[in-house]
Amino acid sequence: MSGGGCSIRAIWILTPNDAVAFSRRFAVVEKRWRVAWEAEGVGKGAEMPLPADYEVAAAFANRRRREGTARGSGIRTNLSSVGLDSWVDDPITRHIISLQIDKEEGGGFMLWPVVLQKRGSYYVLVLPLVDPQSFKAFESLLKRPDCGSSAKENGNLSSILLNLPCITGAFMVANVIGDIITGDVAEPEVIVSSGPSVGGLLDSLTGSIGITARSKPSAAPVAAPVASVSSPVGAAQSDSLKGGIRPFDKELLRSFIIGAMPFGTPQDLNYGNVSSIRTTGYSADPLPTDQKQPAWKPYLYKGRQRTLFSSLETINAALYDRDDVPDFLSVSGQLTCRAELEGLPDVSLPLTGLKTARVEVSSFHHCVQASEPTGNKQSLLFQPPLGNFVLMHYQAPCNIDPPVKGFYQLSMVSENEGAFLFKLRLMEGYKSPFLMEFCMVTMPFPRRRVASYDGNPSVGTVSMTEHLIEWRIVSSGRGLSGRSIEATFSGTVRFHPRTTQRVNSSFRSATTTAFAEDSDCEQDITKNGANLDDYLMEKMNKDLQAVDLEEPLSWQAYNYAKVTIYPSVKAPVEYSMQASSGDYILWNTLGKCPSAALPKEL
Repeated sequence: MSGGGCSIRAIWILTPNDAVAFSRRFAVVEKRWRVAWEAEGVGKGAEMPLPADYEVAAAFANRRRREGTARGSGIRTNLSSVGLDSWVDDPITRHIISLQIDKEEGGGFMLWPVVLQKRGSYYVLVLPLVDPQSFKAFESLLKRPDCGSSAKENGNLSSILLNLPCITGAFMVANVIGDIITGDVAEPEVIVSSGPSVGGLLDSLTGSIGITARSKPSAAPVAAPVASVSSPVGAAQSDSLKGGIRPFDKELLRSFIIGAMPFGTPQDLNYGNVSSIRTTGYSADPLPTDQKQPAWKPYLYKGRQRTLFSSLETINAALYDRDDVPDFLSVSGQLTCRAELEGLPDVSLPLTGLKTARVEVSSFHHCVQASEPTGNKQSLLFQPPLGNFVLMHYQAPCNIDPPVKGFYQLSMVSENEGAFLFKLRLMEGYKSPFLMEFCMVTMPFPRRRVASYDGNPSVGTVSMTEHLIEWRIVSSGRGLSGRSIEATFSGTVRFHPRTTQRVNSSFRSATTTAFAEDSDCEQDITKNGANLDDYLMEKMNKDLQAVDLEEPLSWQAYNYAKVTIYPSVKAPVEYSMQASSGDYILWNTLGKCPSAALPKEL
């Protein structure tokens, strides 16, 4: 991962209480900032030095107070004034912000562009180096009288940012720092277990993964990875919480910054690479004269050779149980790889049957060279990076029987009572070692409040919340393998009487407006009691068609049941496969349902 074209002036990590928990400044980049302004004929760069930590904390707290939340609204409201980010009237200002630094001796200046990312309880602020022209262009936007902008308009915020590759690099820096302080730096999982290689869309396309390594005529056998036990990355030396905030390992973060972005210029933001280099060092083995070491492999592997592949597939389904509407199933997945190979071998992965299975590959890892598809075949050639990585993402219609089949019926017998029936068959046609680890059916009622239900399923347990009923057919730890079962559930559901009172709120109301933050440690409640999430939920409900007794279960609202499944197959030697459910929906056969007429194949 490279942050090309990017240099960082400073990094700050703030707590929800607007205190600086960590900061790092880069003097070399700051000198370039001053030199760039001097080349413009003005010494303004020297008048806008990097502020002290307490000044950044005060500026961030002031922005939070003036904009309503830490991110702000991103659009101009009646609370906006000249000089605020919301005055620019562009949602990107919720993520690329400015800070007004006030000096005790008077005056002040602006920091921009500050990339903001919230991770856990912390706010990560990254200030990249930009040219004076872009800085002055943004200053003028803060004072323009009109609001909004056209995509074709010159001088808008989007056109300014498109000319600043450092913004992308700064987001990458903020993201990896957030991963470190939250401990979220795990590599993609490669699962290998004992048993024969079986099933899965990808397995059929690869012919059970035919792998060849050009520089190694006899490929090393693939074995299951050995689990290593280590302390979690970013974990604090003490598990104690201070003021409800979990501390992070500052020394670990400093060490990463030194290795990943020396003198403020990102070189390699892959945490695994930086950690490995720090531990192992660069390879001393000379490369062959005809080979060039790629940027994604900064040092060569030495040791036992093995190659592991694992695919994770997600099944999406819409089952109608109707003669006039065909069922629809699709599968999407990703192939994860770990190649521990000495030297710089080229790994070849042939794919066959692409056209027959109607497979669309949406993306490859940047190390992959993919040939043009010819008929049913396509070849992948790549020099694998270190550690686990996602080799490719793919999707296709699913031509196998669904793991859950059956029907769902729901009808209203009165205004506040409905009768329902489920009749399902699980894992029909699937044999061992296919395993369904978990299966749950959810009946959502977003526009009605559930008062109670009657009925006992033939298998599993049932629970309810205010707006849904959950039926757990297969629970975690009690998987279903080697056999199929039939599950039925009939009963009635009763709702609380309807209320006609509605909260009247406006996105740009005349009263104080604030916008909700995810897990913000602040009260983002407006004077009229509406925040952004409330507004969006109300708008979605308002847009749904009104429900009457003659058609009480309009399909737009809750005329379906949703299935969550997790059938898993894990194969050890060279390849493993897991499948899980995405949107797996059983539409009510007695109600309306959305469907699309697909064109006939020529």
